[in-house]
Amino acid sequence: MISAGQLKAARALLGIDQKQLAELSGLSLPTIQRMEGSEGVVRGNVDSLMKLLDALDRAGIIVIRPGDVSDAGAGRGVRLKGDVM
Repeated sequence: MISAGQLKAARALLGIDQKQLAELSGLSLPTIQRMEGSEGVVRGNVDSLMKLLDALDRAGIIVIRPGDVSDAGAGRGVRLKGDVM
């Protein structure tokens, strides 16, 4: 899944605020605020989490999960897809 820190970092990479992410994902602003306020891994129902991850993917975000390896090494993170910019 995605951590609250990753979610905030993804928004920063996209240059959008919580309201814009809510609109992109079809979730409510309070839901996005709750997700970002989570400790560690974002909490929410499966449908909401899938909508969030799908919206981030469509916007060009790659979520790097624990154990995944990126150019910078292993560990959690987010980055933009190479073909977006």
